[in-house]
Amino acid sequence: MSVRIDGDKNGSVPTRVRKVLRGPRPESVPKVVGTACTVVGLVDVSAGVFDRVRHSRFHTVSEVLPGTFGPFAAAVALCVGILLLLLAHGLKRRKRRAWRAAVVLLPIGAVAEFWYRHSIVGVLISLALLTLLVGHRSEFNALPDPRSRWKAVANFFLMGAGSLGLGLVIVSVHPNRTVGNPSIVDRIQHVMFGLFGFEGPVEYQGKTSWTVGYSLGALGLLTAVTTIYLAFRPEHPAARLTEDDEHKLRELLAKHGARDSLGHFALRRDKAVVFSPSGKAAVTYRVVSGVMLASGDPIGDVEAWPGAIERFMDEAKAHSWTPAVVGCSETGGEVWTRETGLDALELGDEAVVDVADFSLAGRAMRNVRQMVKRIERNGYETRVRRVRDLSDGELERVRRAAEDWRGTDTERGFSMALGRIGDPNDGDCVIATAHKADDEESGAPGPYGDLKAILHFVPWGKDGMSLEMMRRDRAADPGMNELLIVASLQACEKIGVNQVSLNFAMFRSALARGEKIGAGPVLRMWRGLLVFLSRWFQIESLYKFNAKFQPRWEPRFMVYRAHADLPRIGFAVMQAEGFVNLGLPGPLARLTRAARRERACAHVTTPDHEVSAA
Repeated sequence: MSVRIDGDKNGSVPTRVRKVLRGPRPESVPKVVGTACTVVGLVDVSAGVFDRVRHSRFHTVSEVLPGTFGPFAAAVALCVGILLLLLAHGLKRRKRRAWRAAVVLLPIGAVAEFWYRHSIVGVLISLALLTLLVGHRSEFNALPDPRSRWKAVANFFLMGAGSLGLGLVIVSVHPNRTVGNPSIVDRIQHVMFGLFGFEGPVEYQGKTSWTVGYSLGALGLLTAVTTIYLAFRPEHPAARLTEDDEHKLRELLAKHGARDSLGHFALRRDKAVVFSPSGKAAVTYRVVSGVMLASGDPIGDVEAWPGAIERFMDEAKAHSWTPAVVGCSETGGEVWTRETGLDALELGDEAVVDVADFSLAGRAMRNVRQMVKRIERNGYETRVRRVRDLSDGELERVRRAAEDWRGTDTERGFSMALGRIGDPNDGDCVIATAHKADDEESGAPGPYGDLKAILHFVPWGKDGMSLEMMRRDRAADPGMNELLIVASLQACEKIGVNQVSLNFAMFRSALARGEKIGAGPVLRMWRGLLVFLSRWFQIESLYKFNAKFQPRWEPRFMVYRAHADLPRIGFAVMQAEGFVNLGLPGPLARLTRAARRERACAHVTTPDHEVSAA
């Protein structure tokens, strides 16, 4: 596939254009300010909690004016320190609201520093940081992240747990002034009472009781105020695919969908989209933990990709999100890196089977051939059909079975999963099912009748399809997935499909080269680590499963801005794919998933159940 990008007479993209498209780069001032806020916050919290910090030699030198420690000022400094710690990350990301809050808090912290410690050094540090913020206010212009009021509930639990832990520290760091020897239960009770502004069972000598009381009350007030703010602030819901956006994407896929086997996954309705100025190309994405995560190649005309990529990078810069692309092809990776200056990392390989070359004959396919024949002798039969050809009752049974057979509470899939089955707009999708009539001795049939396994494929252009989901009844015989893949490949000629994309095998080349003779020690060590990680993630097993069908391997890449961003991007990818769940507690999470289903069903006329990829 050739790619033409309009450029200068030498064929390269002009320098001015490259600078515009290069997108967000880390700013030095926001990073310095964020780090400084972290330090100041830690100093404020430590000085408000620990006597040793307040009375260290450093503070003895800095206390040039006489005075005594004020309990109220200690509580104020403690709150300011915690809030500065919370704001530090937002300042590093150039968030405007974080800047406004820091500008208000720093003078309050400086007054508290002077009041309870008479520390000229502490005051000067706070004022210097304030001057730096005000002098570079134009750099803090990032827009807010998508959010919902569920964060208020999460804040209540997280801040409550943090306040309880920090409160135990405050109660316990005054052993010389504690009356008696209170138990851990008494200390916890004292903290709980103190968070609500009441006196607890632990007693202290002198003004320490006031100091502890004010500090605990401040922690409780801080938890309440932040929770109320998050609950009643204007809501900016996460962007989702609108009906108009979906219609435009389907038109682009109809013209250019054959370029990328992952193109149809751009129609996930929990993604947002940016279009090129001409409307001939688009990039879909989701924001996860501050990472603007795109998947696959841009949709549409390759020559219009740079315009869509530029819009993507502009959106990332406006919100100070970290741009990243997961699962793009080699062509897509070349365009992304050339147009933005980002780097690329090979993630693994996609298994693609050319239907014309597939056959069960030969020694290489002996294991698959024997397994399929054995399962067929056990009474299983297969059916491969377009979604539009299934009856409503059968489609509903497939939906329920796929959801119940998922195996995990978390719905997984992002870059290579559609997240739904049976949408009226997805009539071109293909469903392969395995059936076996229950024995008469086994009693009543199961809730899904004779259905035992499901494979779901999405269109890949006009003559291809891409595997989206595999589900099977755990009580069925082993080999259901092999049986259905073979049945699907054998039915491709009937349904007009010439190529089939199977699963993605992460780090496939490292696993393949590492097991060959002559592999070096580093490669063998890397392969050993991947095999070890396969105990928890499907790395080696998925590679070996795909290799059974003798596919050709198409490399897939991750595009990222800097090596330092890789841990954060990797964590965001695991969140998006459903391997890491930082959601709400069980009942609240179920309510949230139900709300998402209702929003997804707004696009269809009949109820739908979200189903994710295996």
